[in-house]
Amino acid sequence: MAKDGTNRGGARVGAGAKKKPLADKIAEGNLGGRKLTVMEFSDTADLEGQEMPEPNKMLEAIQKDGKALVAGEIYKATWQWLDKRGCAALVSPQLLERYAMSVARWIQCEEAITEYGFLAKHPTTGNAIQSPYVSMGQNYMNQTNRLWFEIFQIVKENCTGDYKGANPQDDVMERLLSARRGK
Repeated sequence: MAKDGTNRGGARVGAGAKKKPLADKIAEGNLGGRKLTVMEFSDTADLEGQEMPEPNKMLEAIQKDGKALVAGEIYKATWQWLDKRGCAALVSPQLLERYAMSVARWIQCEEAITEYGFLAKHPTTGNAIQSPYVSMGQNYMNQTNRLWFEIFQIVKENCTGDYKGANPQDDVMERLLSARRGK
């Protein structure tokens, strides 16, 4: 508590030692001695696949320019990626929806920059200013990265082996580049 009686300061979000992935804890012999949660399936014959939760209708809404929002496709692709790794049940559908919407909005901003350029006209003076889509795009890109790191942290902490390979975040860049080509 500060001298003026307000609660300020304290631990920042994300401060402190980062959690070790499950695979590292197992490899090092569980130095902390705490019980590890390892998801192993002994009887795989009776397992049933989990159905993908339906994405919110807002993720596929028609936008003002007449195009459909691509957030629904991103949601489905990310959920399928998580499902292949056995982590789909660990990530909340709301987190996936926020990630998909953020990616879709980032792509929209980048398409607007491609269409209108980096400069805009000031409404009162008429002078050239930075396009508002540039800063909006940067904000959405930062938000997208934060959400992706949150999702990937869940995968990393609950995977018994190291994961290497393509992920949906790589597909986002491909989608953005193909959108610029007009496909």
